[in-house]
Amino acid sequence: MDFSLTEEQELLKKTARDFLEKECPKTLVRKMEDDELGYSPQLWDNMAGLGWMALPFPEKYGGSEGSFSDLVILLEEMGRACLPSPFISTVVLGGLTISDMGSEKQKETLLSRIAKGQMSCAFALLESDDTYKPAGISCRAILNENGLILTGTKLFVQDARVADYIVVAVRTGSGSTEHGITLVLIDSKSPGIEYTPLKSIAGNKQFEVKFDGVKVPYEGVIGKLGEAGEGLERTLARAAVAKCAEMVGGAQRVLEMTVEYAKNRIQFGRPIGSLQAIQHYCAKIATDVDASRLNTYKAAWMIDKGLPYAKQVSLAKAWCNEAYYRVTALSHQIHGAIGWTKDMDLELYTRRAKSAEFAFGSADFHREVIAREMGLIAD
Repeated sequence: MDFSLTEEQELLKKTARDFLEKECPKTLVRKMEDDELGYSPQLWDNMAGLGWMALPFPEKYGGSEGSFSDLVILLEEMGRACLPSPFISTVVLGGLTISDMGSEKQKETLLSRIAKGQMSCAFALLESDDTYKPAGISCRAILNENGLILTGTKLFVQDARVADYIVVAVRTGSGSTEHGITLVLIDSKSPGIEYTPLKSIAGNKQFEVKFDGVKVPYEGVIGKLGEAGEGLERTLARAAVAKCAEMVGGAQRVLEMTVEYAKNRIQFGRPIGSLQAIQHYCAKIATDVDASRLNTYKAAWMIDKGLPYAKQVSLAKAWCNEAYYRVTALSHQIHGAIGWTKDMDLELYTRRAKSAEFAFGSADFHREVIAREMGLIAD
């Protein structure tokens, strides 16, 4: 395995970093935390103009035929910039799910709109027991001759209020296993949907979404009725790796800020970076950042190659969840109290590290997956 970037990937990385450093300053990041939309539509349009939304989709649907690894490189730069946008919700959770499981009509109709930045998505999965396991899906859809009627509540739905469509995981069969799970695409303005904002430590826009007799035509079903379990697993695996990439980018920026601070903070007549304890803290941060990147890139590579990826994806997410926390915690040790002030950017990354820790599975959730893949837990 060679995870060094190709010439095209290096150009993508540089272009993304240059663009985000100019167009996404931390003043914008802080402003968007209090903004109702939570992102800049102008910035979103500019990103679409660079072809970012089109990157992973087939050319015949307006895409650029990029790999998932290409997308991970882009997401790493977004995480480094703390970019506020519905990119993962729209491209990874919405677009790639439609590309993977949708009908030809859905692909032709929707993917080109996503690729042009003309459509955004949200993904509604979690419910009251807050688990990513199939047993956590109890939101039901009743079938009739015209389609499905949805009733239930979803929690922590990212970007729900700004989405044009919501991909919802519902149960159309009995039991609590992956069998009987269906994914449906719902117009976010459909009658019977109620949105309630949920406060987040990261300032991102999450919602409780209630469905009360929401009608969905059969054309809104993604894939086959009751057979979305395997496809949902792939969707969540890609989303977990995408979130890892954001975390890697954030951790990398924390490392850079911390080393710079250690070099320039003078105490008792010398830089604090000259102290062995500070040097070792910085070395630990660098170790966590590089290990996070390696695990993430390997998981993306395995997804691209069609190799069994469940164990590696969970290795990456379990590691990144805790590594990003360690990175920010050690950085705060070096910065002292000033690291928590809004004069410093460190607190932005610390809050995002805590939020990302539970997105698409906690460390304990993924350790259980790893144990199962090792044969220690019976199915």
